[in-house]
Amino acid sequence: MRITDIKPLPVWVGNRNQLVVKVETDAGIHGLGESGLSGRELAVIGALKHFREFLIGKDPMQIGRIWQELYRSQYFEGGRVLMAAQSAIDIALYDILGKALGVPVYQLLGGKQRETIPCFATAAQGTGEHMLESVKMLVSRGWKVIRTMPVAPHPPESPDLWEPRESIGYTARWMTKVREEVGGDITLGVDYHHRLSLAEAASFCQRLPIGTLDFLEEPIRDESPDAYAALRRQTGIPFAIGEEFSSKWQFAPYLERHLTDFARIDICNVGGFTEAMKVAGWAEAHYIDVMPHNPLGPVCTAATIHMAAAVANFAWLEVRVTESENLYFGKGGVNDANALFPVQPRLEGTSFPVPTAPGLGIEIDEKAAAAQEWKFWEAPHYRRRDGSVTNW
Repeated sequence: MRITDIKPLPVWVGNRNQLVVKVETDAGIHGLGESGLSGRELAVIGALKHFREFLIGKDPMQIGRIWQELYRSQYFEGGRVLMAAQSAIDIALYDILGKALGVPVYQLLGGKQRETIPCFATAAQGTGEHMLESVKMLVSRGWKVIRTMPVAPHPPESPDLWEPRESIGYTARWMTKVREEVGGDITLGVDYHHRLSLAEAASFCQRLPIGTLDFLEEPIRDESPDAYAALRRQTGIPFAIGEEFSSKWQFAPYLERHLTDFARIDICNVGGFTEAMKVAGWAEAHYIDVMPHNPLGPVCTAATIHMAAAVANFAWLEVRVTESENLYFGKGGVNDANALFPVQPRLEGTSFPVPTAPGLGIEIDEKAAAAQEWKFWEAPHYRRRDGSVTNW
């Protein structure tokens, strides 16, 4: 069996682009993967065109060797664009191998260690009152692990305005109320999406009573492990870090120095199954649980389910299609994930069943995808009141 083509399939699903990658073979078996670099899909497509030139004719079953060649075939190894492309190809190759052998992908990773994949939901954003009601609604629907976002006392004058200091005190007060309302048995977290400085993050943590949060996700940017070490000295709240990491080497200081308590592996950015399983094993050696990042679409979800089934140190899977939000299922039509992916994982209550179909267990309707028109999408460009640029 040989690779005959690598096709990028950019589709608009829900409220943003998703870059699905199809790898075809001369045996009539194809595999699907997905790139995780939202908003820069055209750059990833360019990388895929480079990779395609030397992957045609390769044996798709030599996944580890192909991973090394993709990573080491240029002087400037790695980086988020190249690794997003490489991740999609790696995932698709595992899909091909599973189909060729007639087994689900997790069987290629050592078999399943659980029957279901527990998930966490994200509460709706807005004011504190809005967030509290969303959390209570999720609890009433059976959710035991809930992530919230920063809240604000009133809508900003402009949708691109973000002032961290106006959020931290208000969010801390409302998280305290949420904990009082839902009690101690619900797992609660806040995702600050790396919008804070070190001082702001420390101030936020210090305003919370002990036991309010079970995890704090991405409070500051991750380029400096030393900054997280400094924040660690100022709070006992567990950290959930790693969704932006594109290799095991980026994870290394956070695992070795215990700067994260939940490894937020993104299989569509970190290097596919080949790299994600190494990071998960490394985390296990340091008693750190895996809490995968999963903000994309059904292909990313399917791949992450297989990884989650196979690793011992799994906590919860992020899912973005719940009673409180819906990122990629609309009301029908070509942009709805139901139309684009007629075969895909389906949430049952608050978890996914471990699939039994060969490969990833997902298929795309290429005609529906081809009917779409490419749309540019940009993440919000946030600014502060003084006009300066800040993080989204």
